[in-house]
Amino acid sequence: ENHTSVSEFILLGLSSQPERQELIFGLFLVMYLVGAAGNLLIILAIGSDSLLHTPMYFFLSNLSLVDFCFISATVPKMLVNIQMQTQSISYGGCLAQIYFCILLANMDNFLLTAMAYDRYVAICHPLHYSTMMSLQICALMLGSSWLIANLHSLLHTALMARLEFCASNIIPYFFCDLIPLLQLSCSNTQLNQLMILLVGGLIVLIPFLSILVSYIRIVSAVLKVPSAQSKQKAFSTCGSHLTVVLLFYGTITGVYLNPSSSHLADKDSLASVMYMVVTPMLNPFIYCLRNKDMKGALRKLF
Repeated sequence: ENHTSVSEFILLGLSSQPERQELIFGLFLVMYLVGAAGNLLIILAIGSDSLLHTPMYFFLSNLSLVDFCFISATVPKMLVNIQMQTQSISYGGCLAQIYFCILLANMDNFLLTAMAYDRYVAICHPLHYSTMMSLQICALMLGSSWLIANLHSLLHTALMARLEFCASNIIPYFFCDLIPLLQLSCSNTQLNQLMILLVGGLIVLIPFLSILVSYIRIVSAVLKVPSAQSKQKAFSTCGSHLTVVLLFYGTITGVYLNPSSSHLADKDSLASVMYMVVTPMLNPFIYCLRNKDMKGALRKLF
């Protein structure tokens, strides 16, 4: 058929009103700088303090690295577009954003699961902790997470690359994402939607259930401890992780695991800001404010 495939897309961002662009630019610039600095400080603090070279902080430093890359995959492009007074992104740049966003979201997912398992082993099997969470096992968990995350993001990027876009090229988001792109395509997107629900659903559901089971066993073990002080200490080590888990899964589920007919651009865009910008920015504060070891490591670093 005679048609013209689009070479670029238009990102509408969070507001189409010109007078709000400066406010949005300033707000996202501050969030990006705070999130980037906070996550880099955690990585430096953990790397410089030998007392923090443990499985728990090994996964936390990797989570901070992923969060730094996560906000860097979308926010700088948005800031450049606002500053240059343009809304375009190339077709290749759009696919690259999709690839890295899926990759890094999956890594957040897997690292939160690994951290929940680490807390489960530390509280429920303290005598076997050194063998169950050895350096080799932690490296294997991290390597397999990167492999699965890469394969998953490659799957969706390849399925997206086969689609034709011959009508509208306007995306009501501040970045390229699967759902709005599928709605713009003039090709058959049933396979893409099926893979989002099946593969994406499994990749979110299995880790989430693993975290849930881990915390059910943690709570069961802690409630059997007679000392109230020991109970408080055990729960405090898990509180920050649970907060991040609820933020991450609450927002990402609302965007990707709903039928396409129920998606509203404004709500989806707000949820995307929550899990792609706000959560990575808050993670350093959540993990540092209630963690004496991290506070001590940051003081040493400064």
